[in-house]
Amino acid sequence: MTDAQSISKVTEIINDSKIGMVTTINEEGALVSRPLAVQEVKDDGDMWFFTGLGTSQVAHVRADPRVNVAFGKSTEWVSVAGTAEVVTDRAKIHEMWNQVVEAWFPDGPDTPEVCLLRVDSDSAEYWTSPGGTAATVLQWVKSKVTNSRMSVGESGTVEL
Repeated sequence: MTDAQSISKVTEIINDSKIGMVTTINEEGALVSRPLAVQEVKDDGDMWFFTGLGTSQVAHVRADPRVNVAFGKSTEWVSVAGTAEVVTDRAKIHEMWNQVVEAWFPDGPDTPEVCLLRVDSDSAEYWTSPGGTAATVLQWVKSKVTNSRMSVGESGTVEL
């Protein structure tokens, strides 16, 4: 796959998944993950998420901006490494606001607690398993019968 095709594959998996497990580094240096709904994915893999200023992810990003965001759906997965920043720009918050976000912030985009996390993606690794579960099971059986390594699709690493 070309880099352009790989980047397209990464953004496709993210857009199809919708929810990413955002991993930050806490005060003790431990990795902490939580699910966040991706609001937008740029062609270069950069992502936007809504969150609250008082959340642990905001505190962690302000102390150490290194993050990882993992997405998975059915037979496709992607893991994106990057750096995050907390964005409090009200114009950007209004621009990205949607009805789904109102479930978490019912008072609207001017709620003082509302902010965005922008992830500047550096690289991504992705895995796909065409054919779904049945193809994966068949490949597993084949590997057992032939005593060979299982191969169930494609994977790749791409710089973003």
